[in-house]
Amino acid sequence: MGVAVQSRWFSVGSVVSWAEPGVGAVATQSIAEPSYGPNGLDLMREGVSAPEALARLLDEDERSAIRQVAMVDAEGRAAAHSGAGSVPAFGHTVGEGSSCQANMMERDTVWGAMARAYEASEGDLATRLMAALHAAEAESGDMRGRQSAAILVVGGERSAHPWERTMDLRVEDHPDPVGELDRLVTVKRAYDLMERGEIMAVTGDAEGAARVYREAVALVPADDQPAFWCGLVLLGAGDEEGARAMMARACEAEPRWRAFLERVIAAGLFVGDPAAVEAILPDEGVTAEEAGPPPR
Repeated sequence: MGVAVQSRWFSVGSVVSWAEPGVGAVATQSIAEPSYGPNGLDLMREGVSAPEALARLLDEDERSAIRQVAMVDAEGRAAAHSGAGSVPAFGHTVGEGSSCQANMMERDTVWGAMARAYEASEGDLATRLMAALHAAEAESGDMRGRQSAAILVVGGERSAHPWERTMDLRVEDHPDPVGELDRLVTVKRAYDLMERGEIMAVTGDAEGAARVYREAVALVPADDQPAFWCGLVLLGAGDEEGARAMMARACEAEPRWRAFLERVIAAGLFVGDPAAVEAILPDEGVTAEEAGPPPR
């Protein structure tokens, strides 16, 4: 479950987006009342359906006419409210396990376009939520312009750790917040791959770890950190040529990786032959191009 949002307002994600694994998700917007988020989750955690939880909270809100709120529970029951006092263009559409809503839009076609894009897109939830945001922008989006965006995704099953997030990214102030959020989603996917690869390496699957780290580097080729750790993993998998190329990429972008590597070894984070590590380090001043192509 999750929420994605874009607005011509600073730090929109800190107000609009609420979700808890195995419980539900809430988007509270328009003249937003943040308490709909935690209060809605409290009710859904107790077993109240999303439509009933929303109805109860609206009944208690004397200013419900200026609120726009959507809720989805872990059973896929969805509901939305667009108060008559919201700033035009505003409206919502509720689908199977989803809701798309908008206010202060230039056109009244925005929420319909969001819903169609969400339903038509393939991939994981983050991909589909981002498709909805892009569709809103294609319909001119917020009449005031663009400033911030956010995406929050949680698991569908209840957890002993209700604070866990699958994805929790915010762009607080940016001329192209949805585009920047797209970039951050890609970076998050790369770092998730690195975490997965680290577990594989620790449990003895060196080949699998090398494959996953290569995928991470391919997602964010301009980021030198994945290249650095990929170099160590490739060395552990016996690919010295690939490791040397990766280290060259990292050290060319940030020369201090060489000194950092010494600290990694001293801390015991790399279990292996230090001489082998030294062998994959490029000479001072050698560029990644001179060191050879990256591994395929």
